[in-house]
Amino acid sequence: MLTTLNTAYTDTRAADLAWALGREPLPALATLDLELEGARLQLRLLGASHQVLLEEERGSCSETVACIAGSSTPLPLGVAKRVGDWEYEFAARVETLSRGSFAGRAQELLALVSDHPNGLVGVFPGSPHAFTALLAQRHEGQVHWRTWHAYPQDGQLVATRTRVGVRVTADADLLSASVG
Repeated sequence: MLTTLNTAYTDTRAADLAWALGREPLPALATLDLELEGARLQLRLLGASHQVLLEEERGSCSETVACIAGSSTPLPLGVAKRVGDWEYEFAARVETLSRGSFAGRAQELLALVSDHPNGLVGVFPGSPHAFTALLAQRHEGQVHWRTWHAYPQDGQLVATRTRVGVRVTADADLLSASVG
């Protein structure tokens, strides 16, 4: 789903993004509700930022990547945590591209995500390449999502990927050890 966001482009630098796990829902400019094989997922655009809310019968999880006032957690390169019964993995990278490469990559991503049934893209007024995009899927019992935050003025693209899945229990570890 592609939407034009009726707001000023305020998160204007990749370096200002922070990561948080477990935050309450923040006011969203656009949302997409998905049902992925028993997992309820809400993709949320928060300006040039995102929030993903995940609920399953085993629990819930909230990921936020945004300019968060007072946050002391900058955008990490990677995180692996246990969240209730789940394993949570997050990775981020910042790409700096030439003007021409940035425009081409932006067009690719906009086409990929806006045409996908599990995708949400928000484009900001003033530049066709200023956007935030989210894409989710369920694969082998795990929920995955990817995001892209575009900063055309600096030629920077922040890409994140997240995987949330059921944590392997000690009994399953013992079983696999005895079989192998």
